[in-house]
Amino acid sequence: MNIIETKNLTKGSGAAMRVSDLDLAIPEGCVYGFLGPNGAGKTTTLKLLLGLLKPTNGIITFFGQKMTEQNRLSILAHTGSLIENPSYYGHLTGLENLQIIAKLKKVPAAEIEKALNTVRLYEQKDKKVKQYSLGMKQRLGIAMALLGNPRVLILDEPTNGLDPAGIREMREFIKDLPTTHQMTIIVSSHLLSEVEQMADMVGIIHHGKLVFQGTMATLEAQGDELEEVFLKLTEGGESL
Repeated sequence: MNIIETKNLTKGSGAAMRVSDLDLAIPEGCVYGFLGPNGAGKTTTLKLLLGLLKPTNGIITFFGQKMTEQNRLSILAHTGSLIENPSYYGHLTGLENLQIIAKLKKVPAAEIEKALNTVRLYEQKDKKVKQYSLGMKQRLGIAMALLGNPRVLILDEPTNGLDPAGIREMREFIKDLPTTHQMTIIVSSHLLSEVEQMADMVGIIHHGKLVFQGTMATLEAQGDELEEVFLKLTEGGESL
């Protein structure tokens, strides 16, 4: 069963085309790696899924329901996200930041401790966020997205700027979520190596068009070297 589908999803037109005729099919319970060079249309697509941008054309379906202006908020109540650079109150602690989000989302305070433990920030919960490392801030953002027990978690380039240890920790955390939290994860990246190590399903976007969608095994079967397959699909795009 696909938990998210799009049909002919388009944003822009002519020279201003940002994404064109995307037909995404994202199975429930998977880690879906959304891969493409910088500027390919990844963030635009994720913003369309979250209702942050309005499509020029096309249909978005979540949980078997076509997204409309009338049901958008009820659908997104079951969707968590970390898009671009989230905002924090640096003078407040991690715990206090989460308490604010919990009140806005109207979720029980008990969920805060669970989220902190999930992202391994419980021991640092009383430290001011301005003292957090970049990796800790990324994990705090994911903890915020986890409040409310969403069925879908959308993460836009969550390993950007992290050191190797932080990247590895983030990767393992993302891989575990479908099992530990019964979630479907969509994670965008321009790094082939990262998607290869965490995703079950892959969608590759280039110049706003979906050039591949399928299992990681299917992608690997297209050639001896996965990087060569990717570069061929993206017409030699950026070196990854």
